[in-house]
Amino acid sequence: MRYNSYSQYLKERFGEKVYKLPINLPLTCPNRDGVLSYGGCIFCGEEGGSFENLPNYLTIREQILKNKDYIRKNYKANKFISYFQKFTNTYVPMNYFREMIANSIDDDIVGISLSTRPDCIGEEYLEYLSDLSKKKDLEITLEIGLQTVNYHTLKIINRGHTLAEFIDSILMCKKYSIRTCVHLILNLPWDTMDDVVEAAKILSALDVNEVKLHALYILNGTVLGDMYKSGKIQLISKDEYIERVITFLEWLKDDIVIQRIIGRAPEEGSLFVNWNESWWKIRDEITKEMEKRNTYQGKKCHYLAGKALKNFKNIK
Repeated sequence: MRYNSYSQYLKERFGEKVYKLPINLPLTCPNRDGVLSYGGCIFCGEEGGSFENLPNYLTIREQILKNKDYIRKNYKANKFISYFQKFTNTYVPMNYFREMIANSIDDDIVGISLSTRPDCIGEEYLEYLSDLSKKKDLEITLEIGLQTVNYHTLKIINRGHTLAEFIDSILMCKKYSIRTCVHLILNLPWDTMDDVVEAAKILSALDVNEVKLHALYILNGTVLGDMYKSGKIQLISKDEYIERVITFLEWLKDDIVIQRIIGRAPEEGSLFVNWNESWWKIRDEITKEMEKRNTYQGKKCHYLAGKALKNFKNIK
């Protein structure tokens, strides 16, 4: 393997393949409801940053059972992760948070993943999750949407937080031994290769557990969609995206788990999705190019623990 894949990690951790069960709740985000701003991120549609979920009028138990039945039937699965996927799943009252987590646990649930934002992670929630992890022997992961380390771009896309809040959230999670998975979009129009390298270096320095890479997709009816249609933004080519992914992996610590290197995206209602190619074809192109170059995750990760001092000693 050219990178530390999530599927391999799960097999080694749990002894077999493990499948995520997406859970869709009628939630929101602080940059949608007016606490920070309105409208959400400029790329986010009304359905939030995910698709192909069951309707949110179904209870958590109903969604889990339906998804389990489908996955068991098609993939013969025995172990699962409850995945609270849409919107900000720690942006709820504490009593409701406890209830939704409790309703997601079964004997065959080995982990819980919650999508959230850096500025919506509080110590009371982390303390509860940490205690639950120990009592129930569950692997609990917070999937934290960062998208970019470029604080100018964070303002443009209306994230409502800066890099500081992200760093704070990772340090808090470490304090309570909660795993972290960081979401990044590697082809935001305002970012360069320097931002890609810096993202890898910051995540490595913070020793995050996992990373999930996305290619930007553009939905009709969003602020970003209007910018795209009016020619105000230009997207990089597929070849440049492949180059950015490979560069990111080379600069990233080799023990960080890679959940994915390109995401799936809905074609319906979209103006731009993965250069009109299947996500898995682009994924395969990336791995083939890495093989061709004989490169791998962590190849350039030689900048931590006093790089200049090491070089100074070598000179002496």
